[in-house]
Order: sequence, then structure tokens, then C-alpha cells
Amino acid sequence: MNKLKAPAGAGALVKLALAGSAVWFTASKMLYNVEGGHRAIVFNRFEGIKDKVYPEGTHLIVPLIERPIIYDVRARPNLVESTSGSRDLQMVRIGLRVLTRPMPEKLPTMYRTLGENYNERVLPSIIHETLKAVVAQYNASQLITQREAVSREIRQLLTERARNFNIALDDVSITSLSFGKEFTHAIEAKQVAAQEAERAKFIVEKAEQDKKSAIIRAQGEAKSAELLGKAIASNPAFVALRQIEAAREIAHTIASSNNKVFLDSSDLLLGLQQLNIAGKDKK
Repeated sequence: MNKLKAPAGAGALVKLALAGSAVWFTASKMLYNVEGGHRAIVFNRFEGIKDKVYPEGTHLIVPLIERPIIYDVRARPNLVESTSGSRDLQMVRIGLRVLTRPMPEKLPTMYRTLGENYNERVLPSIIHETLKAVVAQYNASQLITQREAVSREIRQLLTERARNFNIALDDVSITSLSFGKEFTHAIEAKQVAAQEAERAKFIVEKAEQDKKSAIIRAQGEAKSAELLGKAIASNPAFVALRQIEAAREIAHTIASSNNKVFLDSSDLLLGLQQLNIAGKDKK
């Protein structure tokens, strides 16, 4: 039987393919990318962690000897809750939101001391310690009324503590603040008492105003009676004018009423014919 012979040049193609694969594999292992918002440090099998921090972009390494370690240097939120005792021995549950990020220039030191999960190793302990230290300086009521000052003090102390671990804090804010049941009931009772006091104060002020109004009304009626008496004494026709006005109102009311009213012929003018006006007597 005749043996099958490989086509001419097939061996050269196989060798070329193998060489190309080796070159591609070596090149892929020599290059690595640092994405936006990240930094990289390099571990060398002979030298350990290099002190250089690599910025965003594509960089070279020695395959099998070096490997990149990439950190996310963007700010990340961390929510921590802690229960602490206030100065007046009230238990306070406080929630804190902290924006943290590693200091890029300190990444080699951070990797040597804390590793990559620095948040889990450092933040809970320093946040709990800082919260307990600050809350213990205030009464429970002051934590409510001076919340901004408490938040500012927590941020100052926490920033100093985090800087010792090469961690930067961009923002610190109190998200929740709650107290024990006894203190909550005491606050509610105090609010009810304050509302009752305000209501009693309003009632007293209203009584004072009613008293002043009654005095002013009485003074006005007395002045009106005095002026009316003077008008009658100085001009008797004033009484006759008032009688005419009263008779006109009565006549209008009777005319617009649905009831039938029968009057004697002598009462049609409602007694106006008996009026004695000073001007008529003079005639």
C-alpha cells in the first residue's frame, strides 16, 4: 500500500501557526488594561510589590514573573449602624452613610498592610469606635437638636482615623437616629404637654381679648346713648324722625309677609298722625 504524503508546505504552515499562537499568547500575557476610575500596582515574584502606581491605560508586564493588581479608586458608599449610649444613659441607634475611596498614591502600602478588602477590615471598627466616642458626649435630646454639629464632629474624627489607614472620606452623613421605647414615650408625653400648654395659653389670650372687646363695646354703647340723649334734648324732631323710620320698616315687613294682617283705619299710619313735631306746634 502507498503511504499518504503530506502536501508540500503543510509543515511550514503548521509551524507558522504555532509560532503565531505563541506570539499572541505571549503578547496577551504581556499587556493589561487599567479601566477608568482604577489604578494598578504590580507584584513581582523576585522584588515583591513595586512602589509605582500605574494610571489608566494599557501597560506591559513580564509574563509569569509579574501580575497586576487593580484597585477601584472611585468613591463607594458604606452603610453602618451602631448602638451607643448617650451621656444621659439613653441607648441610641444611629445609622451612618460614608463615602470612601483608597488614596491612589498609597496603594502599594495599603496592599502590604490591608490587602484588597480594606473596607471590610478597617471601616466597621473605626466607624463603631468613632460613633460611640461622639454619641457619649451628648444627651439624647442634644443629638436631635444639634444633629448637624454631631455629624460634623463624627466626620472630623472619622476622617482622621481613616487617613491613618490611607483611606479618604468624601462624605459622612447621619441617615437614621432612633432611641429606646422609654425615651420615645417621654418625648411624646412632653410634646402632648407642650401642646396642652399652648392651648391653655391661647384660651387665656382669647379671654383677655373678649374682655377688652366687651369693654370697648360697652364704652361705645354708653357714648352712643349719651349722644342720643343730647340729640333728643336739643331737637325733639329727632324722636319723630326715628318713629317715622320705625313705621316704614314695620310697614315694609307687613307688606312683604305672606300672612294677612287687618288694621283699623285709625292705625293705618301706625300712630304717625299723633306725632307732635316742634315745627307744627309753632304754627
